[in-house]
Amino acid sequence: MVIAVLATAAGAQQPAPFSHGNAKTGKTLAERDCVACHEQKFKPASAIYTRTERRVTSASQLLTQVQVCNTELRAGYFPEDEENVAAFLNDTYYKFKP
Repeated sequence: MVIAVLATAAGAQQPAPFSHGNAKTGKTLAERDCVACHEQKFKPASAIYTRTERRVTSASQLLTQVQVCNTELRAGYFPEDEENVAAFLNDTYYKFKP
């Protein structure tokens, strides 16, 4: 009983993934920088997020993938920009919980 209460209390304190991210700002960045690259591989570009063989299966992997794309595209995002994009993608497609 005590363990269950402690586990519940610990879980309640976890912030939502990308709680510091701004999904609206992330959407603007994603539309500007991500769509053209994704359209080279997927039609429509959003299919990269909804395919059955997803590479990204957790919030931490999503942020890592955004960081990889930032580097590959040389987009010049700051860490907060990466979190904004990840927040948008999570809110729109992934729905990862804490």
